[in-house]
Amino acid sequence: MMVTKGVSIFKLIAWTGHHILWLLGLMSGVVALYHFNIIEISIPWLPISVIGTAVAFYAGFKNNQAYDRMWEARKIWGGIINDSRSWGMMVDGYITNLFTENKLPANQIHQIKQRLIYRHIGWLYAHRSQLLVPTPWEHASQSGHTGRTAKYYQEKFGVGLIDDDITRRELKSFLPKDEHDRLIANVNTATQIINEQSRDLKALREQAIIEDFRHMEMVNLLKSFYTLQGKNERIKKFPLPRQYANMSRYFVGIFILLLPFSMIPELMKISDTGFWLSIPITALIGWVYVMMEIIGDYTENPFQGMANDIPMMSLCRVIEIDLREMLGETDLPPAIKAKNGVLM
Repeated sequence: MMVTKGVSIFKLIAWTGHHILWLLGLMSGVVALYHFNIIEISIPWLPISVIGTAVAFYAGFKNNQAYDRMWEARKIWGGIINDSRSWGMMVDGYITNLFTENKLPANQIHQIKQRLIYRHIGWLYAHRSQLLVPTPWEHASQSGHTGRTAKYYQEKFGVGLIDDDITRRELKSFLPKDEHDRLIANVNTATQIINEQSRDLKALREQAIIEDFRHMEMVNLLKSFYTLQGKNERIKKFPLPRQYANMSRYFVGIFILLLPFSMIPELMKISDTGFWLSIPITALIGWVYVMMEIIGDYTENPFQGMANDIPMMSLCRVIEIDLREMLGETDLPPAIKAKNGVLM
């Protein structure tokens, strides 16, 4: 997630400079064809303006849907934060000797609380790690220039800004070794971690450490975690329909190809100045449409490890700090800081 107030002109050029270059090259080539009288065709502005308006509406619809996917993902993670704090509160308040006949020592009660809270923190990092696995339609999975560009963006403006191996290291520190080795072998580790929590609660109920009401309340919260996890997985594993995601690219391309054959002849009528101004003006119009397409394209997948992503690592660390403070711990990890204007 970009956290700067604006995007500097230097970053904008770094991200879109190659589009500016090919647009200037295309428009210069068309101007050269007119200059040397190789072509004389002039498309009336009315049909081009109609196509441009239609393309703008179509690209705008795509951008709206892409933003909705990103914003829904952020709301889901907001729910994870709230329910995680509730889980810590319940563990801290419900795990007591209130209902036990054979009272457990305080350190053993603390160990149970720590086990339940640490396992939940492990679920957070496991869930994040699974959401970052590329799907076939995401940019990093593509071949050629698109895939190379995506990997560059991930390295310079995404997950590469932090040591992403931290997920695997911290998962080991939050789960007992035998439990970690058993759960990590599953296809969906995050799902099995929540199920392990349910088994633990069942054992605590059998030991009368919690009674029926508290057991049901805590299990309902585990169900909420499953619901939130499933919502994130739906966004991750169901793409924006390809007819919307891809067709706008073709429409923008058609508009840009037709644009100079209408705009350049009109500007050439003004004067010699208009002849030369037709190159940057036409390229600028094309760049605006290209950027509308690119913004939607890079926003539709909020879990692909780039600058536009949901800052999952930061959110996981916020929850970890809150829950470990509930345990009374003071040796806490630092909050994730933004780097190069990007918070991951």
